[in-house]
Amino acid sequence: MTAEPDACAVAHGEAEDEPAERTLVAVFASPVSRYLLAYAADAGYRTVLFEPDAARATGDADVRTTAPELDRGTDVVVTDHHRPELGEVLQTALAGDPRWIGVLGNPRHPGPHVEALTALGVPAPDIARVHRPVGLNIGSRTPPEIAIATLAGLLADRNDRPGGFEF
Repeated sequence: MTAEPDACAVAHGEAEDEPAERTLVAVFASPVSRYLLAYAADAGYRTVLFEPDAARATGDADVRTTAPELDRGTDVVVTDHHRPELGEVLQTALAGDPRWIGVLGNPRHPGPHVEALTALGVPAPDIARVHRPVGLNIGSRTPPEIAIATLAGLLADRNDRPGGFEF
C-alpha cells in the first residue's frame, strides 16, 4: 500500500497526487456549464457536456447530444432548470449509476425537477437522490462564481468533507 503524498509537497509540485478516475457531466449548454467544465478539467475531471439540442451543442468539452454512460465515478450537474427536457434528462441520469446528481437553482424557490420527475412517474426515493441546491454557499452571483461553488461542493462531497472553513 502506498502512502498518500503530503499535501504541501503536492501544492509545491514536489510530488504528484493521482486522483481517482472521475467524470463531470454538465447538462445543458449554459454560461455556468462552460466555466464548470473548464474548472473541472483543470481539477482533473474528464468533462462531458450533455446538450440534447444539437443547435446548442457547442464548446471545447466532449459534447454529446445523447446521454453519456453514467458510472460511480460520474457527477452530473444540470445547469439550467428551466429547460423543458429537465424531467427526461434527470430520469435518464437516475436510471444510470452516477455517484452524484444535482440541479442548479435558487434554494428559496421550489425545485421544478420534483414536479417534472413526479409527472414522469419517478418514485420519491429516486427523486430524493437529486441534490438541490448544489455547491457551497458562498453567495455566488455570476456564472464563474456559481461554477466555483459547484465544483468546490463536489470536491468536498467526494472527499467526505462538509466544505467551508471548519476543520
